[in-house]
Amino acid sequence: MLKTITGALLGVSVLTGTQAMANAQCATREDLTERLQVNYQEQLAARGLQQRFQGTTVLEIWASEKTGTFTVLMTNAHGQSCIMASGTHWYPQEDDKLSAVVPGIPG
Repeated sequence: MLKTITGALLGVSVLTGTQAMANAQCATREDLTERLQVNYQEQLAARGLQQRFQGTTVLEIWASEKTGTFTVLMTNAHGQSCIMASGTHWYPQEDDKLSAVVPGIPG
């Protein structure tokens, strides 16, 4: 019975919480950015502030033109970062190569 109630409460908390944060990989910003640099040769490409109900967070895009990978990090005021998204085929804005890879994307 206790397992059933605990499982139900856990399911409700996941459904009512931010789904992206529930599924994100989190660690200190220092640890995550070191991993991105060493394992994927990614460098900071862009950053901005995001106002959220929990406070201000920093949203960063790390990318590598060499490997073509990119990662979106969200960092809170305590230095805790979470990977919100990642992918391949990263191209700088002035490069129109993505139109050749993804149909429907204007070049």
